[in-house]
Amino acid sequence: MTNLQRQDLPEPLSPAVKRTILAVVILLHAGGAWALARVEPARLVVGDVAPMEVRMVAPEGPAQPEIETAEPPPPVELTPPPPELAAIVEPPPPDLPPPEFPVAKIDIPPPPELPEPVIPPPVVKPKPPEPRPVQKAAPRPATPAAPVDSQPQQAAAAASTAPRTVQVSQLGWLVAPSPVYPSRSRRAGEQGTAMVRAFVDIAGRPSQVSLQASSGHAALDEAAVSAVRAAQFRAYAEGGRAQPVWVHVPIKFTLQ
Repeated sequence: MTNLQRQDLPEPLSPAVKRTILAVVILLHAGGAWALARVEPARLVVGDVAPMEVRMVAPEGPAQPEIETAEPPPPVELTPPPPELAAIVEPPPPDLPPPEFPVAKIDIPPPPELPEPVIPPPVVKPKPPEPRPVQKAAPRPATPAAPVDSQPQQAAAAASTAPRTVQVSQLGWLVAPSPVYPSRSRRAGEQGTAMVRAFVDIAGRPSQVSLQASSGHAALDEAAVSAVRAAQFRAYAEGGRAQPVWVHVPIKFTLQ
């Protein structure tokens, strides 16, 4: 089948045939160009042409009407009237004078004369009398005051104003002191009683705390002061009035 299809197809042109066909086409084009160049074009014969003449003609407009000048009219001659008519016609009366209106005169009295102002005489103030010289009295000798013993009065005033010292039983506790036994003192077997002095204000708070008497051991003293500082007293009152006081609190440390 493949061989039959190849036999049906036309065979391609050879290069020599292609060059021959190209040469023939070129020669045909060259011959056509040469033939066109040999043809002469028709000549145009131009004869004599008459020149053109142009004239400017004014446009035709409507005819202007002729104005006829009229002659002036003849003067009119005035003839006086006959004497009969002149006697009948009376001349106009003369112009009447303008009417006069009476003007009333009003007598205006002159303004009254004002009296001259009276200027009072200046007031002269009398001079004050000269002060009399005052004789200074001789200073009296100061009498020495009797010596007053102020120390008892100051002591009494200080005693009346200074807060007093009361017992713990007179106050009572709101929060009792709970001292903590130091562990080192417990191991060392330390015991004793520390006396703590505290200043209780009107609210029952220990505002000032100090050691009054030592227990013989520093650790126990510090624990006693800390316990009193953290406590809360009842306010001390006299006559229904709260007062600050001093109080001594004993703190005892005992091993069981």
